Amino acid sequence: MSERTQTVKIKTSEQVSAGGVAFRASDSGYEIAIISVNPSRRWQLPKGIVDEGETPEIAALREVREEAGIETHLLEPIETIEYWYVGDKNGERVRFHKFVHFFLLKYRAGDVGDHDSEVAEARWLINYGV
Repeated sequence: MSERTQTVKIKTSEQVSAGGVAFRASDSGYEIAIISVNPSRRWQLPKGIVDEGETPEIAALREVREEAGIETHLLEPIETIEYWYVGDKNGERVRFHKFVHFFLLKYRAGDVGDHDSEVAEARWLINYGV
């Protein structure tokens, strides 16, 4: 008797996010805003889903304001990163094809302590090598 392997087809969904490298000059060099997200407490650049009717540029400015608590000015695109992952969508397992648009953003105002509740912590990371 041979064993039959059943193939389960999983839906694919495209997902688009945007965020940025928000920087400011300091006496020590340049500082970059980073965030720690719940529940993993992983450090990363601020980014999030592009809302319907929103451009990646506007989404990047909004996400940095929400997640890092700061207002920025968009200077230029950096790169779009593309990857795949499996997650849940409406209670169903889905294979996501993800695109993340990153932009270079110059700090204008605000405090990294004013981040939203999905962020555990936001802080400035000093880059001495620039």
